[in-house]
Amino acid sequence: MRALQVTTSDGTRLHVLDSGGAGPAVLLLHGLAGYAGEWAQVAERLAGACRVVAFDQRGHGSSTRRPADLSRTAHVDDVVAVADALGLERFTLVGQSMGAHTALLAAAAHPARVGRLVLIEGGVGGEGPEATADVIDWFRAWPIPFATVDDAVAHLGGGPAARVWTEGLEETDAGWVPRFDVDVLEAALRPVHERPRWEEWGQITAPTLLITGENGYVPAGELDEMRRRRPDVRHVQVPGAGHDVHLEAPERVAELVRGFVA
Repeated sequence: MRALQVTTSDGTRLHVLDSGGAGPAVLLLHGLAGYAGEWAQVAERLAGACRVVAFDQRGHGSSTRRPADLSRTAHVDDVVAVADALGLERFTLVGQSMGAHTALLAAAAHPARVGRLVLIEGGVGGEGPEATADVIDWFRAWPIPFATVDDAVAHLGGGPAARVWTEGLEETDAGWVPRFDVDVLEAALRPVHERPRWEEWGQITAPTLLITGENGYVPAGELDEMRRRRPDVRHVQVPGAGHDVHLEAPERVAELVRGFVA
């Protein structure tokens, strides 16, 4: 995938990966503390059938690390800015976790652009300030810097998801460190948890697929209510997977997305 940079109207620089090609466009949004490259295994399996685009969200990876605006609106505007820069008039939008929340809002705000919507381990938000605090406390407890990659993998729980997360770290003279600042993560996550976005959920006209892990984080009651309000929505639960379904079961996620787009 070729790398390029898109600068938004507020001056934020976004690091973008684009597979190119003439197939239907699929735009991938990572979650909190993630990076565009974490979609590599999914993107490889979509290549040939789709044009795959992913980018580091503002405040993450190689994008502007400390942007002035971390609102939900700014994140939605970034989706449109990347699509405009690459000439994507209509596309399938896929998001995981906080990226799924952004995707939901983008689909509601831009129905002419988002032709199909895939939410991976994501819902309407509104879990409250305690949820933000729990997530941020976990990041603050990281023993930074990690002396070795193996130390980082072990701290993050081992397994394929931890390995991919570790690949997003940066090597410095002191050791391995994240390419984000925790206070920026907190400012970006807080608006997700402030209130549920049921109104926006009801406004979405794009065909929608929900993908969750058997051991994921989206409450069953919330999923039930999402489907009750939009009975046309399809839901697939991936056995054995947790919150990072796209990292733990990339083959299945790619298969589902490819079938949904076709």
